[in-house]
Amino acid sequence: MTTDRPTSATVAVSGASGLIGTALTTALRTAGYSVRRLIRGDAGPGDIGWNPAAGAIDADGLDGIDAIVNLSGAGIGDHRWTDGYKHTLVASRVESTDLLARTIARLERPPRVFLSASAVGFYGNRGDEELDESAPPGDGFLADLCRRWEDATAPAADAGVATTLLRTGVVLTTRGGALAKQLPLFKLGLGAKFGSGRQYLAWISLDDHIAACLHLLAAELPGPVNLTAPLPVRNAEFTSALADAVHRWHLPIGIPMALPSLVLGAERATHLLGYSQRAIPVALQRSGFAFSHPVLPTALAHVLGGDAEASAGG
Repeated sequence: MTTDRPTSATVAVSGASGLIGTALTTALRTAGYSVRRLIRGDAGPGDIGWNPAAGAIDADGLDGIDAIVNLSGAGIGDHRWTDGYKHTLVASRVESTDLLARTIARLERPPRVFLSASAVGFYGNRGDEELDESAPPGDGFLADLCRRWEDATAPAADAGVATTLLRTGVVLTTRGGALAKQLPLFKLGLGAKFGSGRQYLAWISLDDHIAACLHLLAAELPGPVNLTAPLPVRNAEFTSALADAVHRWHLPIGIPMALPSLVLGAERATHLLGYSQRAIPVALQRSGFAFSHPVLPTALAHVLGGDAEASAGG
């Protein structure tokens, strides 16, 4: 296992314009990496063109790249899960990952490392069960999607490239995602747990997520890695901690799952708000990674304070 980043290492990133991709590309450049984005349509100087839906990619642009980070995929929480959008969710992940993995396998000079996104949705609804990376897949749409997503990386792994599957939990940032959607209600004192509130939430701060990706580029840790903080919390605990972080009360009763089902659609609401995933980052911690924000209250304080400062400064 190597722990030193090569001098002037180059990393290609798909999904570089997304929430995590934008933060990652900034962090990579700050750390001294050269970054090349995989871009659909007209690629600018230094970019690499590709079109996963058409099976097209500039393979020559990837040859000799030190590492590839694959973050492509339509937003899970962005739309109702109609049959058409569920197809988009699958295709945007599986097709892009399959194209990258098959291209990597054919390169004369393949990358050392291939980090490919996945999610803790892989585990399905597992109640109080502690879930390390050896836990089997669960049931349901997201579990099946994540399994197919991960399986699509096989050509790269079979070619000997250190292929890491990033099973990401809820990423805490005010710049987007679940937390940004919840904050307005919590700031009005209208935050509340969902259902019983006993379902576990696997979470991680955006800064720790990005730091973990940089760590994994050097660590070359093949296989699944839970990108989650070491202390997942129940939904009721998250509700209380977020209310405290914004100095507001939260509602003393739980929101019946029927209500978010009306707004989000039953399947989407059940998967995103009702499922319990007590994922723990065993592989990441064994590899030597140290979390900056392992505990939820301090993570929220950092996220809310840090993002506010970033907004004021920008």
